[in-house]
Amino acid sequence: MPNKNWTLSPSDFAFLWGECKRCFYLKIVSSFPRPGGPMPKIFNVIDEQMKVHFNGKRTSDVLPALPSGILDPSGSWVQSTSLTVPRHSSTCVIRGKLDSIVKFDDGTYGVIDFKTSATKAEHVPLYGRQLHAYALALENAAPGNLALRPIAKLGLVVFEPRNFSGQHNTPAALTGGLSWIEAPRNDAAFLGFLAEVLDILEQPNPPGGSAACEWCQYRDTSRRTGL
Repeated sequence: MPNKNWTLSPSDFAFLWGECKRCFYLKIVSSFPRPGGPMPKIFNVIDEQMKVHFNGKRTSDVLPALPSGILDPSGSWVQSTSLTVPRHSSTCVIRGKLDSIVKFDDGTYGVIDFKTSATKAEHVPLYGRQLHAYALALENAAPGNLALRPIAKLGLVVFEPRNFSGQHNTPAALTGGLSWIEAPRNDAAFLGFLAEVLDILEQPNPPGGSAACEWCQYRDTSRRTGL
């Protein structure tokens, strides 16, 4: 396949890449994405309310594990310049919408993502690639796009619902723990990951589907049965 400049979305680096390399390939190379699945509205509501709550807050008041600074969860589109990847003549552009940034008092920045979930150790490798992609895009921004540097912190703010309370004619409340999970910055490892991505994208044909991918199973069954 001729050398190309692939446009990659950080959000695909978590579940889509991990679930099925074939679906990832088809989306990027053939512009054939999976059908969009329904997102339960409650998660969008919680996410938006978290952003409203954190907007303009000092880290010392809401996330004391972070250095002193101010949160800005306005959500911004970012796009990198063409990035060179080890072992590849093809390049890539990272484009996506990040959740939130933190403006630290020392002049550095942080990239954070809000999640409503159980707190799990596997969150770090799963979402760490996504956070690294945003950091790289901000530090190597294409002209006219949001540019911030240096990015000193990456991590997740995880809300884990545990309790519900409410009475007749009074507002109900969903409460739980709030955790900060840091994703240590490791650009070398992330560039190694991008090299793996390009290994797949540069193949002339899509790789085989994952045995656990329901979309691939459906397509293969349809072809086999002629339905």
